[in-house]
Amino acid sequence: MVWKAEESQMDKTGSCLCGAVRFTLGDVPGQTGACHCGMCRKFSGGVYLGVQVPGGKVTFQSDDTLARYASSAWAERGFCARCGSSLFYRVTAPGPHHDQHHFGLGSLDDTTGITLTEEIFIDRKPEGYAFAGDTHKMTEAEMMALFAPPES
Repeated sequence: MVWKAEESQMDKTGSCLCGAVRFTLGDVPGQTGACHCGMCRKFSGGVYLGVQVPGGKVTFQSDDTLARYASSAWAERGFCARCGSSLFYRVTAPGPHHDQHHFGLGSLDDTTGITLTEEIFIDRKPEGYAFAGDTHKMTEAEMMALFAPPES
């Protein structure tokens, strides 16, 4: 997701379902975005709601069962190998988004004050659902342009 993290909150804690992976996120923004791409739908079992934090703001208190999967040439997914909980999406490609983490909203212990403001891959959204309220929407082509390598 690509929103500006201008309205950050305090630290937020979270975990996987079984509690084997616990983490603290610093400067969590007051907004979440929804991703409708096929990979996020497969990873989360539905729409993926994530909060964006820089890698330097992620601290794991316990991560013995944390597993990572390179889901594309430019990103990886983090999950608990014990309970299977989807935890985060991390940009691995070089560039301005490198090491950004997008932690699943459902993995946070407290989501108070976090509002849905953006939907990406809106042209890939299944017809069976829609969110109420007005959000900034971006298509697959618009998102891919953000991650395209610079032209030489």
